[in-house]
Amino acid sequence: MSNQLDTLIHMANQIAANNSHYGSEAEATARVHSHLTKFWARSMKQQIIDYLQNDGSELSPLARDAISQLQIRPLQERG
Repeated sequence: MSNQLDTLIHMANQIAANNSHYGSEAEATARVHSHLTKFWARSMKQQIIDYLQNDGSELSPLARDAISQLQIRPLQERG
C-alpha cells in the first residue's frame, strides 16, 4: 500500500469520526459523502473507491458506507 493511499484511508476515517455524532447513521453518512464529494479531487476519490472494492479493511464502517455511495452518485450528478 502506498503512502498516499495510507493518507487517504486515514483522512477518510478522520472525516467519518468527526461526523459520526451528527444525527442518525444515515445523516452522518450523508455528511461524510458530501465532504468527500466537495473537497476531494477526482483522483483521490478514485483511489479510495478502488481500495474499497479491493480490500477496504482499514476503513471504518461509516467511511465505507460514504465511499460506497461515491460509486453510485457520480452517474446521477453527470446530468
